[in-house]
Amino acid sequence: MSPRRNRPQKKKDEPRYDRPGITEDRVQQHQDGEWMVRNIFGQAAVKTYRCPGCVQEIRPGVAHIVAWPADGYGDESDRRHWHTGCWRARDRRGPGVERSRNAPRYG
Repeated sequence: MSPRRNRPQKKKDEPRYDRPGITEDRVQQHQDGEWMVRNIFGQAAVKTYRCPGCVQEIRPGVAHIVAWPADGYGDESDRRHWHTGCWRARDRRGPGVERSRNAPRYG
């Protein structure tokens, strides 16, 4: 006798998402409009990106969020990769200022 399988069977009419480690797109509303948002899990993150919230690198293997305007006028160049915490806190932050190494910290 073979062992019993406890895994639930997939329904045939249920859409199958073929990209492991990436969630389906969903719409989120913020103060600056509606955004399409997609979660990227660590195993699916294979490139280095620059987070617009903190201007730090998102290294390969780090879970993060991809967001782009939901108005339908954007293309792939409008997608931005954010740290999850930076995305959640972006309404509470001021605009980031990118400074060179020689620039003064304050002023």
